[in-house]
Amino acid sequence: MGETILMKGNEAVAEAAIRGGCRFFFGYPITPQSEVPEYMSRRLHEVGGVFLQAESEVAAINMVYGASGAGARVMTSSSSPGISLKMEGISYIAAAELPCVIVNMVRGGPGLGTIQPAQSDYFQATKGGGHGDYHLIVFAPQSVQEMVDMTIEAFDVADKYRNPVMILADGLIGQMMEPVVFPDGEDRPNTEKPWATVGMGDRAERNIVTSMDLNAEAMEEINWRIQEKYDKITKEMLRYETLDTEDADLILVAYGSSARIALNAMSKARENGYKVGLVRPQTVWPFPYEVIKDLANQAKAFLTVEMSMGQLIEDVKLAAGETPVYHFGRCGGVIHSPAEVYEKIEEILNGGGAAK
Repeated sequence: MGETILMKGNEAVAEAAIRGGCRFFFGYPITPQSEVPEYMSRRLHEVGGVFLQAESEVAAINMVYGASGAGARVMTSSSSPGISLKMEGISYIAAAELPCVIVNMVRGGPGLGTIQPAQSDYFQATKGGGHGDYHLIVFAPQSVQEMVDMTIEAFDVADKYRNPVMILADGLIGQMMEPVVFPDGEDRPNTEKPWATVGMGDRAERNIVTSMDLNAEAMEEINWRIQEKYDKITKEMLRYETLDTEDADLILVAYGSSARIALNAMSKARENGYKVGLVRPQTVWPFPYEVIKDLANQAKAFLTVEMSMGQLIEDVKLAAGETPVYHFGRCGGVIHSPAEVYEKIEEILNGGGAAK
């Protein structure tokens, strides 16, 4: 491994993208992710890449569409309202089966909201967000090191499946500084893309990249083909971590920053004699439904810990069946404390509170 560097999350994700082979970045500044384009504006030209601050988020995502269609490794980044503006373009990219990486440093909402961290974009990231039947592969890092590792991998994954990949983080991870290690060796090369729109060459026909087919039956066939790909991704790309779930009466489910907080509360609960475990999805799409379904056979209850009014809980309830699922959340940019989560654990295990 390489040397250890102290980096802010936003800068680390940008450097990781370059190490992952990204050579084109199109974006627009919005707090709390503005350091991503700022870093890219300095670094990309050093590796022969292109940085362009678009006139809007809508313009940025369409530039991503064009660069990806031409075979480039390309990334954009934003925060909640900016991602909303990109959603039409993201749907086009998914339908055209183009690889790219999209970073969302979530902030409190709805609306313009605050500049503090939140996790209230979970539905938007995991249920499509834009129009039509499509999915993003969604990584959910809990540390700056995972931001690095997942971002580097995201470019390979996007190319492998010809699908957009989202790094779903939040302002807390984006703004914190932690030591990170980048892998040794040369940057990842761009893969060969015979489908890219780079001229005919020796081919008899041009490559055409589009998300439209006005024939309904033909469009349905496209949907079925993409769905088969999603089924494959669900089997091959599922990532999760379980901690102390073997004997747990109560299992916490949390991702990203909330998982760090939940782990602290879980450790205190264990010290005080409570049997508490943790499931941490590292991908929130695909989601570990079967893992939670299996644990529901032994656990007395689940508790989702999230910086939202309750979005992750919907997927946990789908998997948990008849096992009660509780929710603890703060929203609007407020970060919950380990002590608050511990109090909720005590309340549930002592017979208080109501499941959702």
